[in-house]
Amino acid sequence: MLLVCSTCATRLQLDDAKVPSRSFTVRCPKCQTILNGQPPTATSNDQSALAVGESPALYNQQFKQPTPARAYKMDGVMEETASPFGSDGTQAPNELLQALTMLLQRGTATPQATLSETRLSWERRRVLVCVTLARREAVAKALAESDHQVFLAEDTAQAIESLRHERMDIVLLEPEFDPVEQGAAFVTREVNLMRPAERRRLFFVQFSSTARTLDMHQSFLHNFNLVVNTNDVENLPHALERSLRDYNDLYRDFNKALNVADL
Repeated sequence: MLLVCSTCATRLQLDDAKVPSRSFTVRCPKCQTILNGQPPTATSNDQSALAVGESPALYNQQFKQPTPARAYKMDGVMEETASPFGSDGTQAPNELLQALTMLLQRGTATPQATLSETRLSWERRRVLVCVTLARREAVAKALAESDHQVFLAEDTAQAIESLRHERMDIVLLEPEFDPVEQGAAFVTREVNLMRPAERRRLFFVQFSSTARTLDMHQSFLHNFNLVVNTNDVENLPHALERSLRDYNDLYRDFNKALNVADL
């Protein structure tokens, strides 16, 4: 059995014969982070690679086409990006809004003009939430009520698909996310593999039960922009807004030189 540390990406090879039959924890020998492990599931004959015909092996979860994380629904209404076009109830896709915004900015720009340094009023920050099922609803509701567009990743495949093919402004990751597939390790790896220009446009947040909220030392050590304790769900929007304000202040001159808006 192979475990990957979500903090330092160290690979731990465990003897299957010694792995307990229930959930267990093991400490990473390199960074001393506590890792959560799940016992390997037994593989039946009809799931083997040699199975033929209408075998369940052909329909295994790992062969399904990955889909992005779903948008969070609150009060039965799908969360969408608000439209700037009147009040007739119609809404345009986010991609169309971005294209029209760029055209308007180019059409009205002068040689001395630059793009706005602040986000447009209708363009909400897109948050990818990768947390355990027990905390998913509370976190999503707190973010949605603070005017964020929330996307909930149910497993590692959805999280990776959203990171690769959807534009996200914020990623909220809990170390215990999808322990069977070691989701935290793979999401962290995906973020760390981003080019610097992409990484600067992503705010990476760790949702931890052991660290203190706004612990900058912990954030720096583990390559996060912000650390929030799991008991501070109510204060999550405030901590996020405060940290993003400091982050944008830090990169304001840099973003102005690149002619891009704040995160």
